[in-house]
Amino acid sequence: MQPSAVPELAHTHARPIHWVATATAVAGVVALSSVLQPDHATAAAPGAPHTKSAPAQALPPDPADVEFPLDCGPVKLVVKKHASGDLDGDGRPETVAAVHCDAPMGTPPDGVYVLTRTAGAEPRVVATLVDPEDRTNVEDFSVRGADVVAALLGYSSSDVPRCCPDVRETVKWRWENGAFVRSTPSDARSV
Repeated sequence: MQPSAVPELAHTHARPIHWVATATAVAGVVALSSVLQPDHATAAAPGAPHTKSAPAQALPPDPADVEFPLDCGPVKLVVKKHASGDLDGDGRPETVAAVHCDAPMGTPPDGVYVLTRTAGAEPRVVATLVDPEDRTNVEDFSVRGADVVAALLGYSSSDVPRCCPDVRETVKWRWENGAFVRSTPSDARSV
């Protein structure tokens, strides 16, 4: 065998310090990977039984999937606004929707409905907070925790033109003892 003309390189001989450094680096990677784990999977196979945590992950009902108790005749129904939250504390979100008929003239009255969906069922209307027959309009509303708060516009008499509501009232609904209870703050009504 012929001797090499190239001198021996220093890195071709492993010294104990190299092994200690390599072992420390591998241990660091293993320790870091055990801390940085992905979240646990939450998806269930179709037809799998639901667990108790399933309602908290449920999606709120979509107003587009609901048939509202409002007869609009030849015009279509319009969802003016909707908001969601767990109103009854069961862990599943409900949706509150303000809807009206898309009338070509005038100011059609609004209806405000609470929608829910139970596991495996279609969404449905479970409560009417504002009936369109009350001839009011919803200026704005929101879901704040378990409360639905709305500003309603109405009329002081039948002599007031439908274009120009002259009464504004702030109201709140809260689920109590199996029903939505309406309350009005004492300073919430104005003319």
